[in-house]
Amino acid sequence: MTAPMKKIVIVGGGAGGLELATSLGKKLGRGNKAEITLVDRNNSHLWKPLLHEVATGSLDAGVDELSYLAHARNHHFAFQLGSLTDINREGKTIRLAEIRDAQGELLVAERELPYDILVMALGSTSNDFGTPGVKDNCIFLDNPHQAHRFHNEMLNLFLKFSASQKEGERVNIAIVGGGATGVELSAELHNAVKELHSYGFKGLDSQALNVTLVEAGERILPALPPRISAAAHQELNKLGVRVLTNTMVTSADAGGLHTKGGEYIQADLMVWAAGIKAPDFMKEIGGLETNRINQLVVEPTLQTTRDPAIYAIGDCASCPQPDGKFVPPRAQSAHQMASRCYENILQQLKGHDDKLKPYVYKDHGSLVSLSRFSTVGSLMGNLMRGSMMVEGRIARFVYISLYRMHQVALHGYLRTGLMMLVSRINRVIRPHLKLH
Repeated sequence: MTAPMKKIVIVGGGAGGLELATSLGKKLGRGNKAEITLVDRNNSHLWKPLLHEVATGSLDAGVDELSYLAHARNHHFAFQLGSLTDINREGKTIRLAEIRDAQGELLVAERELPYDILVMALGSTSNDFGTPGVKDNCIFLDNPHQAHRFHNEMLNLFLKFSASQKEGERVNIAIVGGGATGVELSAELHNAVKELHSYGFKGLDSQALNVTLVEAGERILPALPPRISAAAHQELNKLGVRVLTNTMVTSADAGGLHTKGGEYIQADLMVWAAGIKAPDFMKEIGGLETNRINQLVVEPTLQTTRDPAIYAIGDCASCPQPDGKFVPPRAQSAHQMASRCYENILQQLKGHDDKLKPYVYKDHGSLVSLSRFSTVGSLMGNLMRGSMMVEGRIARFVYISLYRMHQVALHGYLRTGLMMLVSRINRVIRPHLKLH
């Protein structure tokens, strides 16, 4: 009697989860050696580091989004639309919430999916640290829906300003969090203003835009080397961005932000991009071990500490390293973890649990794009030869290459090459900024 096929369920279609599902589909799904199912609450995938460009309109998400259903069909795995609510480790099933439409009509009832191996790849959300007023008055940039909301509110704000043009009036936008998202968004806003001015928004220029970037720490980009942080700080100052470091936000209201130092930062539009955490429902889900920001604690093999049949990768995993530090929440981490998880799952399916290898983070450097104005960063990271600071066109080329590497992992070289060609054509035939 033939043994039933093993069921591998991956929850979360971000950079790591989708790359893992694609690899397992090619290896096991194609020959019916295992059933691979990807679960996500959205119908499409967009590389998270691009969300700030979607927010300002410099990237049209409709062009770059990837349909999970179509990708699943082409790469031999199944896709289930749904939101995880619980894990039954004894019965080896996960529960997905019911799906209703905008009018409240039930579309899909609550259901359970069985698994032999479960991979949690849910990513992270912004952490407001319980700061009063933030949830009600600030926009987060955790998903395309929130990015679209920011884009619409930004366009409305600029339209209102252009129509009134009151003397001395400025458009005030505040961004909390001096990490990559906050820094890149600050620069993209100035690019958006230049583009909108060229499309006829009267009176709208860099002088009319007042962007304030608020960072609680001593410097922006705290995860990167000080010289890169200083270079980015200098570039933002040139653009006219007001950068406030050592400034903690204590509350937010409809008109702006209150700081610990007593300053009130007026803002027509506010973005919260400070800190990350795993989704709140992940706290001790299924009796698994989690840390204070709801991440699943994993062994070096990426298996959860209390269940070897459950893996966690990406931002939702708390993975220790030999030096005592933890893997940072970056796209390159998710990519590397997906590769190690893929290899370990193949060994586990063969019954070779003794051959599972630990994941060791390799820092290949970090790059921050300041829109079309500049790109700064470091290459090589913590390799033995040290790091090399890069900026300008070389840095911009490498920055774009990181996204192309993600596309290659999903589509292969031929399709990625065709996508690059389409991207170049779109630069000629489409507006430089999404205007609707």
